[in-house]
Amino acid sequence: MKKILFGATAAAVIAAGTFGVVSANASSPAAAPAAAVRADASHGNLQQSTHLTVEAATKAAQAALKAAEKENQRVSVAVVDRNGTTIVTLRGDGAGPQSYESAVKKAYTAVSWNAPTSELAKRLTNVPTLKDIPNTLFLAGGAPVTAKGAPVAGIGVAGAPSGDLDEKFAQAGVASLGR
Repeated sequence: MKKILFGATAAAVIAAGTFGVVSANASSPAAAPAAAVRADASHGNLQQSTHLTVEAATKAAQAALKAAEKENQRVSVAVVDRNGTTIVTLRGDGAGPQSYESAVKKAYTAVSWNAPTSELAKRLTNVPTLKDIPNTLFLAGGAPVTAKGAPVAGIGVAGAPSGDLDEKFAQAGVASLGR
């Protein structure tokens, strides 16, 4: 019986001590790690980048979709950020099931190489293995969005009967950002 009582008492003391330490730590601010490194722009540790807002991405996607609708084309539109992450997608009424994924891949490809995908498709003649890079699609219909010459987003359109039309609509989305 003494062993059980002693074990219960020891557990209670340990629990109380742990609770006290947790309570003390919760009420006081944490100290900075001793080896903390400061990120300082003057030492080149930071880089500022430009990103397209969700409002701007939506405006561009809607402009591309509207341009396609004016020509009775059923397409999907995707806008991705500089890292290729999708910001917004719109699937137009009647757009084919393949168009959604194709639009995303065209946008990703355009921003990755900062070039229209129609131009990139021409490069396959000299470097056919480009098409093997994951998540890319080397067909006309993708257009980069740039700021100060650097890519900040990509717009992809898919579903029209030709890549030239897809790219025309993607360019309408890019143009809407200048208005």
